[in-house]
Amino acid sequence: MSVELDEAIKIDEKIEKRTEEPSKYKVIFLNDDKTPMDWVIEILKYIFKHTQSTAEEITLTIHTEGSAIVGIYTHEIAEQKATEATLKSRDQGFPLQIRVDKE
Repeated sequence: MSVELDEAIKIDEKIEKRTEEPSKYKVIFLNDDKTPMDWVIEILKYIFKHTQSTAEEITLTIHTEGSAIVGIYTHEIAEQKATEATLKSRDQGFPLQIRVDKE
């Protein structure tokens, strides 16, 4: 083994290799008295890819507890889904409120 290659190996061994997972963000729907539950279920199925039964469960949680986490994603995806859901809701005249919080 050459001296140069031996030195490269020693240097590489000293380099600490760290990889970090990207931060995750919670998308939270807030309860209101104007947005119909059927609309919330449709948004949960269409944008957040929940099944009918989980969408219904989450919607009931939003209704009874005031809010619920509808998904956890990387920041970009959480923002994109929240924006899409907000725009679709506004297009239908619904004031659905959505928050994106760091997990």
